[in-house]
Amino acid sequence: MSGFKEQVEARYEKAGIDPRGASLILRAYNRSLGVEERTIPWEEFQPPLPGELKSYSDLLGYGDEGVGRYDELVWIILNGGLGTSMEVSHAKSLLKVKGEETFLDLILGFIGKIAGETGVEIPLILMNSPATRDDSLAALERYGDERANKTLPEDFLQNFFPRVVERDGSLYGAPEDEESWAPPGHGDLYEAIYGSGVLDKLLAAGKRWAFISNADNLGASPSPQLLGYMSSSSIPFIMEVTERTKADVKGGTLVKRGGSLNLLEIAQVADERVGEFQDIDRFKVFNTNNLWIDLRALKDRMEVGGLELPLIVNRKVVDGVGILQLESAMGAAISSFEGAEGVVVPRGRFAPVKTTSDLLVRRSDIYVKGETSPLEVNRERSQALGVPVVSLDPRFYKSVESMEMRIPSAPSLINAKALTIKGDVRFEPGVKVIGEVIVENLKSDPLLVLSGTVLEG
Repeated sequence: MSGFKEQVEARYEKAGIDPRGASLILRAYNRSLGVEERTIPWEEFQPPLPGELKSYSDLLGYGDEGVGRYDELVWIILNGGLGTSMEVSHAKSLLKVKGEETFLDLILGFIGKIAGETGVEIPLILMNSPATRDDSLAALERYGDERANKTLPEDFLQNFFPRVVERDGSLYGAPEDEESWAPPGHGDLYEAIYGSGVLDKLLAAGKRWAFISNADNLGASPSPQLLGYMSSSSIPFIMEVTERTKADVKGGTLVKRGGSLNLLEIAQVADERVGEFQDIDRFKVFNTNNLWIDLRALKDRMEVGGLELPLIVNRKVVDGVGILQLESAMGAAISSFEGAEGVVVPRGRFAPVKTTSDLLVRRSDIYVKGETSPLEVNRERSQALGVPVVSLDPRFYKSVESMEMRIPSAPSLINAKALTIKGDVRFEPGVKVIGEVIVENLKSDPLLVLSGTVLEG
């Protein structure tokens, strides 16, 4: 371990990366050697019993209490992703979603809406990566004096871990090589906000509660009901979960282990148990990655050694070399706080964008600027249609650029249940989709769907 320690410390120094990450990777690597933490004995888990998870609908009476606590709240956005799955080379939060408005524009617009209604501007703080920091902070500058909360930091940086060669425990690549580094998962949030000094600054400014969400989830918002329930009941940690469907079987689920709530990720499940993990009748909810935390409780834990989150050993192959990425999930902190709870929230609070198919749905008339979140489902859409299922052929629509070339303006999907596109299909503006539609083009030449066309199935 001593040789590995020297390698790690030298790598951080040569790369010019904050050296506090070195102690974190050393601790994580030592844990990975001591015990195989990738899988956990299946018999230790049970689904929560009825009533052990609160229902959002039962907390509506806490709204006034929550609004009264808005001046103690901060909204932290996980903003480290580039949207590489959509071949985006800048922060995903800077993608346009509604007209010229980006994810970040819509979030800031919603904060402005809250301020107009309550007189309180909830500060927004980004957890950036080096790849997203400059562009994102430049985007915030466009708002200038419109943002009242200028006394708090606008962001802090996540840590980075060197990738480890599985075969011999050496460090992969060279310090200056981008491929030799990897983020340690969003479980790094707690170390990053503490080590950067931002946690102390928030507490000194009178901020007691934090709402945390992903930048690409425009259904997430600082719910006054959840804030009111948390503050009045002195709950240190809340995870928002929502009902699982067959499309969500890979998402982490809440389980009972040793009498407390735990987050169970698919990477921690033995291969022969994955089918049981994905049983939506047994494990009925999944983690939305919308979290609430008492900042004082977090400070107390960090002062006595931090949070020992379950380690996820992520095995990958990079240029033919088997490497280890040591990661953790921020939702796993639910087991670190006595009295932590899970709350089952409406599906509308979970609307992430992971693919161009997701982005097309958000750009369509299914979603409008919301009253209770940056985006919400258009009230003119029938609830019977459920969550829309859109599938774009990855051969032609994988990147945002290729999608925008073929679909410069989203078709109307408000009355669509599903849309599947196979082959090279191009849409003029003003196309409507009704019901379940499949458009297939088997020819090499593009198929053009003309303006005014109604596709019905």
